[in-house]
Amino acid sequence: MYLLAIPDGRIRDESEEWKGSRRMVRHITDCVLLNNGVEMPWLGLGVYKAQEGKEVEQAVETALQVGYRSVDTAAFYHNETGVGHALKQSGIARDKLFVTTKVWNTDQGYEATLAAFDRSRKKLGLDYLDLYLIHWPVPGMFRDTWRALEKLYRDGWVRAIGVSNFQTHHLEELLATCEVPPAVNQVEFHPLLTQEELRAFCEREKIQLEAWSPLMRGNVVNQPVIVELAKKYGKTPAQLVLRWDLQHGVVTIPKSVTPSRIEENADIFDFEISPEDMARLDGLNQNHRFGQHPDHFKF
Repeated sequence: MYLLAIPDGRIRDESEEWKGSRRMVRHITDCVLLNNGVEMPWLGLGVYKAQEGKEVEQAVETALQVGYRSVDTAAFYHNETGVGHALKQSGIARDKLFVTTKVWNTDQGYEATLAAFDRSRKKLGLDYLDLYLIHWPVPGMFRDTWRALEKLYRDGWVRAIGVSNFQTHHLEELLATCEVPPAVNQVEFHPLLTQEELRAFCEREKIQLEAWSPLMRGNVVNQPVIVELAKKYGKTPAQLVLRWDLQHGVVTIPKSVTPSRIEENADIFDFEISPEDMARLDGLNQNHRFGQHPDHFKF
């Protein structure tokens, strides 16, 4: 178990320390300071749809060799065992890794979540987790689920707790009753879905936004502005968009099982997108989702 000091649960006041932790990201090992003082890498490997066994193990192994130190999985991905095996085989010290998993919808509720966490932790083969998320805001259940996450946090089983796919109204409902505020909100985020209102809310509440599907399920190559600007900076469309994430202060976790792509996605720390080109990318927003809308998810 990881022993940690528990904050009083209130969100910090604005501080130069917190703001400074979110400035220009220069290296793959750079981290953002979460609202409870835990450091989280800006770049991680997502393993959604990576098959359990050899495929996910090789993906994680490659990422760690490249320099990634953050891996994002979930109970729903059915590959936690493979992720855990790769982490163990890497020989990298546990305190140098940042491991995230999530509780699935059918396991929500107070007691069920505690049991689900224990299963995930054992599959991963870890004594503690770095970040545990509610995967989706199941109506009528996510507040009880959050109480379970707060207990896991207080008991030292997880270093930070957060949510995924929460809209502003979900966060408002949670913040109205929670004792420990979410440290992270992981949502679909890319140039076609810039989530401006949600980003502004999370910024005010010191909740770190994290992007899933940052590469629009491969559709970055179908956007002329992205392709044009990628050529300008001597980068691939994927690299350009991942850099755009970081310059917006958004943690990003591109998924891939292809070694060359995993390495390519990490080569984003040697250039900076100009304010004018950031604005052009922002202007692509269409509020278009490639995944499901949290308010219309068929729970």
